[in-house]
Amino acid sequence: MTTPPTTADIQLVQRILPHRYPFLLVDKVVNIDGTSTATGIKNVTMNEPHFQGHFPGLPIMPGVMMIEAMAQTAAVMVGVTLDMADKEMKVYFMAIDKAKFRRKVGPGDVLEMRITTLRGKPGGKVWRFGGIASVDGEMAAEVEFTAMMDMG
Repeated sequence: MTTPPTTADIQLVQRILPHRYPFLLVDKVVNIDGTSTATGIKNVTMNEPHFQGHFPGLPIMPGVMMIEAMAQTAAVMVGVTLDMADKEMKVYFMAIDKAKFRRKVGPGDVLEMRITTLRGKPGGKVWRFGGIASVDGEMAAEVEFTAMMDMG
């Protein structure tokens, strides 16, 4: 058995996640430590569609989009570790808890999302994660969420 990669570039991300523009919200995942922890990177740019209306003249990334980006990071972490590339894995939210938003995120920011598995194991369908999103070391959002991994 080969050792799973510890990083996922955009090509590998797209082989794991079904999401595409405008809903693919993670550019790469680094520091993948099995199904324990990983860090997602999202380069926030002005051409994202939510900035047209949130808010004109003051573009702010919606908090729910930050939570979605953290969930996508978690799915990539699990998908990379369990060799789910090209296997049409689907992931569904079951719960979002303890969400807090601490800082505005906008175009030009690099959102760094640290994900930790709180519950879940290979072969299991229901997983729970904790996530902290930050920009330049300053916390932007934190959340706990539960997801169902449908591995086909």
